[in-house]
Amino acid sequence: MLVVRVEKLRWSGFIGGIIYWLFVTWSISRNTWFSFWKNALSDLGGPKANSPWIYNAGLAVTSFFVLAFALFLIITARNRIQTVGGAYISVSAIFLALIGIFHEGTEPHVFVSTYFFVQFFLGTLIYGLGSREHIRVSSIILFALAVVGVFLRWPSTALLETYEIALVMAFTLLIALMGVVKGERSVPSN
Repeated sequence: MLVVRVEKLRWSGFIGGIIYWLFVTWSISRNTWFSFWKNALSDLGGPKANSPWIYNAGLAVTSFFVLAFALFLIITARNRIQTVGGAYISVSAIFLALIGIFHEGTEPHVFVSTYFFVQFFLGTLIYGLGSREHIRVSSIILFALAVVGVFLRWPSTALLETYEIALVMAFTLLIALMGVVKGERSVPSN
């Protein structure tokens, strides 16, 4: 029986972000027409892309890491508010996988891709509201930056998506480092 220590799940969100960008890089290498200044990242998984399965598989693989991160948040939650925040992020993992299934060019694509971000950032805010001051303040700032980002004028959807993904990764890194920096343990060790 494989037993994964909960503490190791702390890094799964940030590692998932790195894995996502590795798939994006691989996909871009097969689609030299892609431009961060003109396209959406989902164009890499659409019907006009070369090997769209690369990008779409990357979303599915990344979703497992986001789900593991959400489970870490839920298991280590200190109160109901943190549990609810982790639950929202777990739902975002489902929407992330659905982006790969309902790739660009399918009717549900815009809905599932939008709701990945909505669910993740709502989860960030809610989790933060149930946390200590440094996590609470950081979560509120990240949520505000995500909302403001939607209303800024971006040259392309890919740049907006990259900005929002950077905020997602900032939250996952913040959570991964919070116990390490403070010397805290989220769960008791046996």
